[in-house]
Amino acid sequence: MKKIFTYENGIVSLMSLTFGVLFFDRLALNYLVPYVAKDLTLNNLQIGLLAAGLSLAWAFSSYFTTAWSESRNKNKITFIIAIFIFSICSFGSGLAIGFGTLLAARLIMGLAEGPVIPLAQVFVERESTPRRLGLNVGIVQAVGGALFGSILAPVILIQIAENMGWRTAFYIAGIPGLLIGIITVFYLRKSTTVSRGDKSHNGFNVKELWQYNNIKWGTLLACCVFGWWFATIPFITKYFTDVQGMDAGTMQKTMGLLGVAMLISSLFFPGISDKIGRKKALLIALSFGVFYPFAVYFLNGSGAHLPVMFVTYAMVGTIPLVAAIVPSEAVPNRLKAKAVGFVTAVAEIVGGVLVPAIAGGLSDAINESAFLWIAAALAVLSLFFLSKLEETKGKVVE
Repeated sequence: MKKIFTYENGIVSLMSLTFGVLFFDRLALNYLVPYVAKDLTLNNLQIGLLAAGLSLAWAFSSYFTTAWSESRNKNKITFIIAIFIFSICSFGSGLAIGFGTLLAARLIMGLAEGPVIPLAQVFVERESTPRRLGLNVGIVQAVGGALFGSILAPVILIQIAENMGWRTAFYIAGIPGLLIGIITVFYLRKSTTVSRGDKSHNGFNVKELWQYNNIKWGTLLACCVFGWWFATIPFITKYFTDVQGMDAGTMQKTMGLLGVAMLISSLFFPGISDKIGRKKALLIALSFGVFYPFAVYFLNGSGAHLPVMFVTYAMVGTIPLVAAIVPSEAVPNRLKAKAVGFVTAVAEIVGGVLVPAIAGGLSDAINESAFLWIAAALAVLSLFFLSKLEETKGKVVE
């Protein structure tokens, strides 16, 4: 029993819960968009811009705030303040009276959320035994991003929106983060959050990071993975209901099922990468992802629609690998936080800002399904960038 209650497990659990409330808040708009769009008269382009705006703010803060925090040994206070701010911003989303005010709330939320994931990933990496790194990072992503953000969020938020309105759903979504912030104040140890490296290594180190092969190609790979996800997630609920004719209950169950797929794949692929290597695990998952858009479009109305979507959605399980494990293993200790922040920032700009904006515009201008074909193209391109990566499992970079 003593082995269960270790500080390593405690950090993994706390960071999982932090991820959970973060993604619960971030993805809330995606699940509530049918209600919000109707009430505030939003079109697909505006929906895409809302996702893009949050991602742009997230990207900027993910790298620059993380680098600033790491350089000045302010990781703990930065992490805690960020949790409180993004939780409060969920209340702000519920108070929105139009596109402009909703965008402002989402921008501030993105700025606050940006440094949370890179710092949380580094905290987990520092406290993980080497043989459990992939599994631990996968647990954080699975329990946090998948269980809370993709399984519980659509079920809870859509139910609240149906019965009490979408504004109440946003208000309730902000409460758990405030509780997590209080717990974090007392639980995080200085040894977990202290910056690595000396003052001579202060700064943003962009040029130095780009010299590492797996940062260069891994960043491009992360852009494709993030783009694949963000090309679909802002529009998929509206597509299910408005184009494919799903009722609210069926759409809720479908999104919950995809959340289960995210949970399983986010545990399985990072975990199995500890045994078979990062590249092999990525290859399997990315190959599945190529077929996800086709499953959504062509199998609608058939018995295979949900099962095939469930299997091909497995590509989402590569996010902890491309955003945390690969960049962390590509650089020495003093650059790990900045590497994770840099890769996340660029991937957010390309995959989370440009892609949903383009996907939303094309879906308005050409066809409602345009976002699916953008996702398919990005999945294919990700396989090319994967071929350029070097295996990092078990390697120590000095």
